[in-house]
Amino acid sequence: MNIALWLVRTAENHPDLPAVAHGTETVSNYRELGQTVAQLASSLANRLEVRPGDRVAIAAKNVPDYVAALHAIWHAGAVAVPLNAKLHAQEIAYAIEHSGACVVFASKGLDTDIADVGIAGVKHLITLGSPAFADLIESEPMPLVPRAAANLAWLFYTSGTTGRPKGACLSHGNLAAMSLAYLAEVDPTSPGDSIVHAAPMSHGSGLYMMAHVLRGAVNVVPLSGGFEAEEIFSLARHWGRMSLFAAPTMVKRMVAQASGADVTAFRTVVYGGGPMYVEDAIAALDMFGPRLAQIYGQGETPMTITTLDRSVIDNRADPNWRAALGSVGRPFGIVEVIVVDEDGNTVAAGQTGEIVVRGPTVMSGYWNDETATAKALKGGWLHTGDLGVFDANGYLTLKDRSKDVIISGGTNIYPREVEEVLLAHAGVKEVSVIGRPDPEWGEVVVAYVVGDAATADLDALCLGSIARFKRPKHYIFIDALPKNNYGKVVKTELRMRDADAARTLQRG
Repeated sequence: MNIALWLVRTAENHPDLPAVAHGTETVSNYRELGQTVAQLASSLANRLEVRPGDRVAIAAKNVPDYVAALHAIWHAGAVAVPLNAKLHAQEIAYAIEHSGACVVFASKGLDTDIADVGIAGVKHLITLGSPAFADLIESEPMPLVPRAAANLAWLFYTSGTTGRPKGACLSHGNLAAMSLAYLAEVDPTSPGDSIVHAAPMSHGSGLYMMAHVLRGAVNVVPLSGGFEAEEIFSLARHWGRMSLFAAPTMVKRMVAQASGADVTAFRTVVYGGGPMYVEDAIAALDMFGPRLAQIYGQGETPMTITTLDRSVIDNRADPNWRAALGSVGRPFGIVEVIVVDEDGNTVAAGQTGEIVVRGPTVMSGYWNDETATAKALKGGWLHTGDLGVFDANGYLTLKDRSKDVIISGGTNIYPREVEEVLLAHAGVKEVSVIGRPDPEWGEVVVAYVVGDAATADLDALCLGSIARFKRPKHYIFIDALPKNNYGKVVKTELRMRDADAARTLQRG
């Protein structure tokens, strides 16, 4: 089943409902969106020579044309490669080249950055919203290209511990299973409802697009293109019954700026992508009431490992309520989730181990990476790399995250990719990057450096190689990194040292 079939059906069943909006203005209804997608798909196939199974990248900020571009790629039978617009041009270029994308849709600004890099294999670079993009919509519409559930639909590029991103292969069946699980267990949606895309459409927010298209809801893109708390409240008042996917830091900002705000226009506030501390969850609940839901997932099983639904979050009478708030909930109904020891044996409730998952949302593997695929899917289970523990009531609590990953503002940052950039400086002998807890961002990046280098030079090096949000906020120069008997840096000791230093700064 081609996931774009949902748009075809909704265009037939609810043609006059708004489908895409920019701020408070409707850009297209479902009849118009369906027509645009069929025409754009025709141009992809007949003018740009995109064949079923070919990869088409979208390197774009949140813009209204994103919805049409994504569905047109699927309508033509091709594979979408959505890429985070926050990434550095070199990082975007790597993913485009690694995926073998032949066509790239880019938003204004990113188009010139990508063109300047120059990427082998790309035949066409088209700016969303440009006259060239509009011209592609002048073709005769084409019928939907049939695809099997196992056919690839979305290459989800997620950073790896090696510093190079890996493309998780998500099929049409994976996306359908994820969407139906969302509608069943997180956020029941009706025709005429709305979702605001305040988080990147290349990731969590965009993954929830399909469920809303299936149900005839309007996809609202903020005029800011991102998250501004006051704007989100205003859009909710205008559109009503609004949902959004937000990182915990975004929810905290909404709570801080929501004095006197009317929250009844929100249907659901889904949070995930990082830890939500219990006190922060309670503050959000005090404001939003029974409209909060939490999800835990990875790109390899998109948005679908466990969920903490609104009834649990709102059940203050439960004696285990605070413990539940500190968890990531219970497994989704369509997946199996267990915690295992180093030998792959299931551990008992209360014991910590690695979280592993299997089910219809789990990827088929990593694009062109057999070694990483074999490791991640060993024994038929997705090995998340996350450590967790189930309690006696079936709630899963995370104890640590994939190795040393830093989650800042809901975005994963892997230390090694930052370390490799810093080590390119001649004055840096050794470096270890960790996350420091931060009340606004969840964590900020801190680099412990052995050597002699100006922080301005290290900043410039990072800004020239990786995304700005991955750049260390603090550089701390030390004589030696703490290491074990095998010469491996002991990051737990480094984090303890950093915590002491941070407390000293706060007191001072």
